Amino acid sequence: MNALDFLDKNNIPQHVSIIMDGNGRWAKKRGNPRIFGHKNGVKAVRETVEAAGETGVKYLTLYAFSTENWNRPKAEVDALMSLLVNSIENETENLIKNKVRLQTIGCRESLPDNVNRKLDAIIANTSNGTGLTLILALSYSSKFEIIEAVKKIANKVAAGNLSEEQIDEKLISDYLQTASFPDPDLMIRTSGEYRLSNFLLWQSAYSELYFTPVLWPDFRKHDFFEAILDYQKRERRFGKTGDQIETK
Repeated sequence: MNALDFLDKNNIPQHVSIIMDGNGRWAKKRGNPRIFGHKNGVKAVRETVEAAGETGVKYLTLYAFSTENWNRPKAEVDALMSLLVNSIENETENLIKNKVRLQTIGCRESLPDNVNRKLDAIIANTSNGTGLTLILALSYSSKFEIIEAVKKIANKVAAGNLSEEQIDEKLISDYLQTASFPDPDLMIRTSGEYRLSNFLLWQSAYSELYFTPVLWPDFRKHDFFEAILDYQKRERRFGKTGDQIETK
């Protein structure tokens, strides 16, 4: 038996987000260049997507590439973009078979044209998927996302199409790139680092955080199941007291 057998099927997080960290350190441990870690991280992505589907998670967001990652050495960035294109092509058939629907968030206009063409194709080909929604965060920055939302709201106020009194949490959420997805219930970070790294800062206000020392290329289904099991042991209060939750 593994952790999957112990999960409470009535308490599965609807949305799980993951900061996939540790590819470079995994490669360095083996005396290889960083891109070797990224290549081996593809298997972890495949197993995680399958595990999410098996547990009944509805939305899975993977932090694939941040805006800050553009500052990495050009050779690594170029190799990452090539790996992304190849992975998209290789996984399309499997995603369709498993009824996975692909979506993206982030500044996609900064991605190479060939990457965007492949992404558009797989988004179209998986649009009828009725199972898991897989969201790739590409060239993503949560701070930038919030700034852009504020600018759009400010423009509406200036144009007289919106009043200050109408601005609330829901309105701001509606102007974020994640407006059509629920906020993540559980956020996982691999590699033993304890920070959010500019990822879904607004949306994760009440997310349960789970940190594991496992480096991303070594992350497997049982690691995902363990994270869900840990989530199920927690009491989600959303600002209320434990007594209030118990008396609901």
